[in-house]
Amino acid sequence: MAYDQSTDAFVAFERVQKSYDGETLVVKDLNLAMPKGEFLTMLGPSGSGKTTCLMMLAGFETATHGEILLDGKPINNIPPHKRGIGMVFQNYALFPHMTVAENLSFPLEVRKIGKSDREAKIKRALDMVQMGAFGGRRPAQLSGGQQQRIALARALVFEPELVLMDEPLGALDKQLRETLQFEITRLAHELGITVVYVTHDQTEALTMSDRVAVFDDGRIQQLAPPDELYESPQNSFVAQFIGENNTLEGVVKNITDGLAHVQLDSGDIIDCKPVNVSKPGERTKVSIRPERVEYNKDRLSPDAHTLKAEVLEFIYMGDIFRTRLRVAGNDDFVVKTRNAPDQVRLKPGQQIEIGWLPEDCRALDA
Repeated sequence: MAYDQSTDAFVAFERVQKSYDGETLVVKDLNLAMPKGEFLTMLGPSGSGKTTCLMMLAGFETATHGEILLDGKPINNIPPHKRGIGMVFQNYALFPHMTVAENLSFPLEVRKIGKSDREAKIKRALDMVQMGAFGGRRPAQLSGGQQQRIALARALVFEPELVLMDEPLGALDKQLRETLQFEITRLAHELGITVVYVTHDQTEALTMSDRVAVFDDGRIQQLAPPDELYESPQNSFVAQFIGENNTLEGVVKNITDGLAHVQLDSGDIIDCKPVNVSKPGERTKVSIRPERVEYNKDRLSPDAHTLKAEVLEFIYMGDIFRTRLRVAGNDDFVVKTRNAPDQVRLKPGQQIEIGWLPEDCRALDA
């Protein structure tokens, strides 16, 4: 069955599979449709298939099965340089023997663009990444961050409709990485380009993307906007992979009126939202974000189930406090609270009670 969104999709993967040895599939039956102008991030651990998907889209790998469409046309048999796709890699891949301007001129010459047009496009691309004064330098005379800006300018210089980025900021320090995350997102939106971005950095994925595809084991586990992915993970893998997450294991006792009562392995009963559990007796992993845990009774409903907890460690992190608790036999249960003037600083050894709103606690697959 064809993927129904592909009629309007600018990029579409339809039933795509990839195997390198004819036996093991590194990408399994992938269906994905992207509208024009979207910033989509493929996120996942090493070996999950995300980079392979990017390389198939670029034309450096061929799909073993299925179709990849660009603007409605199959591109499986079109060589990379004829796809009109911009590429940015982690290792910059600039030509060391050429100046910055010559590096940017190269993709234009390949496309037979005249000299005066080339100069105008090079100037515009360098100005876009705030590197207008560096046209005469060679890559070795630039810092890592400057080289990455040039690599970005080179990918944008021929005004592609689609730009692919593979871990482009992985080699940069934290502050520079955050600056460039913001700049790349701004440029993409201003220029209206479609971006497929690959990373294993979840913060990067959440801050930059319109939608994120979370990969594991060759499949997309969930495809959603960042807030939905973080607040409504559809399975245990996504809950664990995106952001920090507390997990408690137990068995579903009953599900009534959209609320699951779960008996934890410690014997305690808690209320959760059933996500992918459906019947009593099922094993479940219960997921609750550290910032949604409350130990201030006034902020919980009077009938909320609470759990006893022992404070093991208090960590001051500037903007937030991170407190590690022992809860229901789990010694790695974390609570995050904002560093507000009236915020209580818990001390190791303290016995407290914690709770949460049932909709913030999700009963997921075991």
